[in-house]
Amino acid sequence: MVAEPVRIKGIDSRVAERGPTALRIAVGGQLRKLREGCGITREAAGDHIRGSHAKISRLELGRTGYKDRDILDLLTLYGVTEEDQREMFLDLARKANEPGWWHRYNDLLPSWFETYLGLEGAAQTIRTFEGQLVPGLLQTEDYTHAVIAVGHQNAEASRRVELRKKRQEILSTEHGPALWAVLDEAVLHRPIGGTAVLRKQIEHLVAMSESRRVTIQVLPYHAGGHPAAGSSFTMLRFAEAELPDIVYLEQLTSALYLDRREDLHLYREVMDQLAVQAETPQRSRDLLLAAAAEL
Repeated sequence: MVAEPVRIKGIDSRVAERGPTALRIAVGGQLRKLREGCGITREAAGDHIRGSHAKISRLELGRTGYKDRDILDLLTLYGVTEEDQREMFLDLARKANEPGWWHRYNDLLPSWFETYLGLEGAAQTIRTFEGQLVPGLLQTEDYTHAVIAVGHQNAEASRRVELRKKRQEILSTEHGPALWAVLDEAVLHRPIGGTAVLRKQIEHLVAMSESRRVTIQVLPYHAGGHPAAGSSFTMLRFAEAELPDIVYLEQLTSALYLDRREDLHLYREVMDQLAVQAETPQRSRDLLLAAAAEL
């Protein structure tokens, strides 16, 4: 008796619209489901494509590009033999290899941040806690200049500012993400760029908080201790089932991307607690207006 050929469940067309990073993750997720459905280990799959289990892991997480030969060999191993199915999947993998809009800035960007830009644009919801600076998506141009000037030469500063402004466009696009930011009150008093720059930045936060897709809360000093003390982090949630939630932790020379169930559960609890400890969005807007008036 000949086994029925394995058919691939289609990837939601909206995934491709969110950019190559989202598509790469979705393709990797499909490869993982195919492998697990066949009961094949990562080690065995790696041997089949002349690689290692670590390479299979990177492919399934969407952390690396796809080679046609690897894709076709894996599809054969997983029992996907129908030509139209193989061509469809190969086409998706090739599209996932295409560069994102940030490619023209890659001389400025470390590879770990390029990954984040792709994920940020693909997200349905971005939840972030910031203890020191205004989040990049909410920064004014002058504030961004001041932040960048601390660590970069003037020759490349203007392009870095341009890059950040380009990132911010996702908040005004039709299918862009919703942003929920919790800011430590210290952010409102750290005079990045001087008093005038900080005042305009806070006024910009007030204006952005009126957007239906932006929620801003201030965690006041009187809230006391909180579970994220000493750290900042971002949680990305995606609409498509193929894309797992991700927690992003940025460091000075690298970044961590957490997607293990236990890590996600912990950070969701922390973010929820921060939202409870912080002032309501309306009260936070009042605090922003008062902080701007004092400058």
